[in-house]
Amino acid sequence: MKSHPLTLTQNIMNNKGLNRYVITITLIATLGGLLFGYDTAVISGAEQSIQNNLVNGVGLGSFAHGLTVSSALIGCVFGGLLSGIFSNNLGRRNSLKLAGSLFLISALGSAYPEFLFFQAGDASVGLLIVFNLYRVLGGIGVGMASGISPTYIGEIAPGKVRGSLVSWYQFAIIFGQLVVYFVNWGIATGQSPEWVNDIGWRFMFASEAIPAILFFALLFYVPETPRYLVLKNNEEKAFDVLSKINNSKEEAKDILTDIKGSLNTTETSGKLFSYGKTVVIVGVLLSIFQQFIGINVALYYAPRIFESMGAGQNASMVQTIIMGIVNVTFTYVAIRTVDKWGRRPLLLVGSIGMAIGMFAVALLAKNGVLGIWTLVFIIVYTASYMMSWGPIVWVLLSEIFPNKIRGQAMAFAVAAQWLSNFFISSTYPAMIDFSGPLTYGFYGLMCVISAIFVWKMVPETKGKTLEQLENTWL
Repeated sequence: MKSHPLTLTQNIMNNKGLNRYVITITLIATLGGLLFGYDTAVISGAEQSIQNNLVNGVGLGSFAHGLTVSSALIGCVFGGLLSGIFSNNLGRRNSLKLAGSLFLISALGSAYPEFLFFQAGDASVGLLIVFNLYRVLGGIGVGMASGISPTYIGEIAPGKVRGSLVSWYQFAIIFGQLVVYFVNWGIATGQSPEWVNDIGWRFMFASEAIPAILFFALLFYVPETPRYLVLKNNEEKAFDVLSKINNSKEEAKDILTDIKGSLNTTETSGKLFSYGKTVVIVGVLLSIFQQFIGINVALYYAPRIFESMGAGQNASMVQTIIMGIVNVTFTYVAIRTVDKWGRRPLLLVGSIGMAIGMFAVALLAKNGVLGIWTLVFIIVYTASYMMSWGPIVWVLLSEIFPNKIRGQAMAFAVAAQWLSNFFISSTYPAMIDFSGPLTYGFYGLMCVISAIFVWKMVPETKGKTLEQLENTWL
């Protein structure tokens, strides 16, 4: 028997002590994650048309094609670095509005890069550059959202449910990727390849304008975070927000006192390393390991991996869809368990599961054993990631940095994450050509090292306020 959506929401609120206000502003903030997933995946349906119309049209080759497909990642790195500057000077909410506007400009500009300066249908190097600039703008939006959305949710969420609320950000990323795959498929279905090549790809990029407008508009109805408000000496407004979030003025008063204490302390200057280097190093390494364990290789190259191991093109796409369902399911497992089991146990179990999956894939590939077992162990790997390193890293990054340095430290960690993403994704084809199955063994080794890193350096943050966590580093 299915539960009515309102009944389900009410049960969640009753079980976790949440109110509708907290849920609403969290869902709005997670739209930044949905746009993250949407923007990075929308190129998948349009890349052949881009190659035919913009790259080949001016006589450029595969290098220019690859750069065009991945140009958004360049923006992601810069967006990650800029997120700290904007977050600290404009505020968390206004910075997310800026990211939303960049998503909108990128969507419309990528769909019609000829606007104002070029003739539609006439390929030129200038048009290709302008298209890439629009994609870079979208990437800056992604980088900003990836740093600020988890920070916003973490600073808004009550301590006892902060883990599950921030984990919804990862769920939104995966869901955004899934949505755009269906959107691209829907646009192309029933149309000729010529129509898709001439017009359809424009609709694919333009479709992102819908969630971008929704995100931008809804942000006018969410508050600034209480931590930022206190940082800007707006304690009265911070108290009002805390009262609504916690359903208690007494609890709000206690939390406000803790926030003021953490920001007014004279023990630290507020510079990046004023709480010591360890907290920044832990945050950066969490970001690096999240990519070096190879997840984006599994996501970006899944069809190619399955085809290289004996599956036909249609079978490989079906197997990729199965992986997508697994991703969504096990991200939800993390949402349900992160505030019960804690962050460290999930990361450790995930690292072990991923290592088993990757080492098994390497062994199967080495011995030429193809077919269903390859799919099984790749699913073991991705399921382990989605219940651990996928969402939990975002949770920890939103928690471990002290209030005074959260904006700049988060920016530093997110930039490191995007650089690692670019490095691992771009080196996979060369690694597989050079070392074959040993490539998967390398990712398995990274999973083992990630477990050791968590065991030795990552603190447990479950159930603690952000202010209590600052004592970990003093």
